[in-house]
Amino acid sequence: MTIREMSQLLDAEILCGDCPDTQVKSACGSDMMSDVLAFVKNRAVLLTGLVNAQVIHTAEMMDMVCVVFVRSKKPGDDMIRLAQESGIAVLTSPKRMYEACGILYSHGLKGDGEIDE
Repeated sequence: MTIREMSQLLDAEILCGDCPDTQVKSACGSDMMSDVLAFVKNRAVLLTGLVNAQVIHTAEMMDMVCVVFVRSKKPGDDMIRLAQESGIAVLTSPKRMYEACGILYSHGLKGDGEIDE
């Protein structure tokens, strides 16, 4: 699935990210960055309602390609700038996390343990 396809499915606005055709391999939905650190593999997307710089730092450390802020949450300019510097796409979606994760899963984006190589 590409970032562009994901944004369409989630009615999301792309706030930054120069490569909407970047492939995403798996997804993780969490507001706890410790869970993200324990779960995520590269080429993943993080769905979260937590809006602070730690989200971008965690995504960068885990080689994630995209962060989707759910419930119409929008990061500040400093977070957008940090994401741009890190090469991470940032989206905002009006969907709740449960719904957003379900939509992506039902369209073929799996969790880490379910990736078909």
